[in-house]
Amino acid sequence: MPERTTDEVLLKRAGEGDEAAFLELYDRHRQPIFRFAYRLLGEVDIAEDVTHDCFLSLIRKPENFRPERASLRTYLFAAARNLALKHFRSTGRETGLDEMTQEPELSPRHQPLRKLLDEELAAEVRRAIFSLAPLQREALVLFEYEGLNLREIAEITGADVGAVKGRLFRARERLKSILRPYVNSGQELNSGREIVTLKEA
Repeated sequence: MPERTTDEVLLKRAGEGDEAAFLELYDRHRQPIFRFAYRLLGEVDIAEDVTHDCFLSLIRKPENFRPERASLRTYLFAAARNLALKHFRSTGRETGLDEMTQEPELSPRHQPLRKLLDEELAAEVRRAIFSLAPLQREALVLFEYEGLNLREIAEITGADVGAVKGRLFRARERLKSILRPYVNSGQELNSGREIVTLKEA
């Protein structure tokens, strides 16, 4: 079996007009970039636009990606973040995000009561996350949902590792306070798509 083609090779081929290479890159990275944009923006259509624009700018200006400085994944997360901030500025929402009112459909459960309880808990987690300060919310989403490490988050947000760690700590403390009726401290809160580990990194 051939080794997995690197992102750098695929990007070079895509820049030369290889559509299959572009589609492979898109398939690899679309979902996490969309999820991140959606959790920041709270609107499917705008998150889709941000995701599309990330890949469009990558193909139009591939020289902006510097593989010696960051992975393509990190580069795309940073691009999505910048586009989200641009959207906030254009709509006068720089200081926060509106509460998310819609979540991608959850997988159906067999037990109606369990499904109802999970949906209620997921809604509480969403509300709690959207009550966080924007920089704390951003760090939490990247760390808990997208599995990035502190160094990668620092690169994406332009902050140092210590600042990112501080934001994560404050985010978790805030969530523990809000969600205390639902979980005991140190437990993992797991409800459908909403998973937050309420303990230190």
